Amino acid sequence: MEAFQFNEYLKFFIALLAIVNPVGTTPIFINLTANQDQVTRNKSGTVAAFSMGIILLVVLFSGEAILHFFGISVDSFRVGGGILILLMAISMLNAKISNVKQTREEELDSAERESVAVVPLATPLLAGPGAISTVILYAQRSSSPLHYLLMVVAIVVLVVLTALLFRLAPTITRLLGRTGINIITRLMGLIMAAMGVEFIANGLRHLFPVLG
Repeated sequence: MEAFQFNEYLKFFIALLAIVNPVGTTPIFINLTANQDQVTRNKSGTVAAFSMGIILLVVLFSGEAILHFFGISVDSFRVGGGILILLMAISMLNAKISNVKQTREEELDSAERESVAVVPLATPLLAGPGAISTVILYAQRSSSPLHYLLMVVAIVVLVVLTALLFRLAPTITRLLGRTGINIITRLMGLIMAAMGVEFIANGLRHLFPVLG
């Protein structure tokens, strides 16, 4: 495999990791599972991670059909997705969870749920609009089986990493503290901001060739 191709899939994984931001989500995970014992909390983290993976895999193989159904061009979706990712990045640069991921009403509703693994953890906190948009946009870059296989591998690695981080959530929170987690969230936000700008620029370049 060419180095360029490998770099593209590594870039996809890093972009998805920045958007999902499992380290930044660990304090929320701990708060939502505060009434659970360690075994139940570990199970909730695993279910949340695997549910996120299932959602992203479904989107990976159905994203093109969704765009065709609504008559949306890839370039228009690229601009819209880039704006969405940029808005989320701005919130992360302020060390906050964007309302695009979870509104105040959803946060209050989640506090009353007994099971929080699928909603709100898997979606919208992990597999939210930003992650879904990123998967759809990268999926449109090629139609080859190898392309989809490598994207599946990247998503599976992210699922395993997220499940592991949630299992270590109390330790991570204790070692990094609120300040350390905020720093990581801001770094992820910076990566997301650059990625959002790139999506917008590429979309506009194809929609308006004169800009190229």
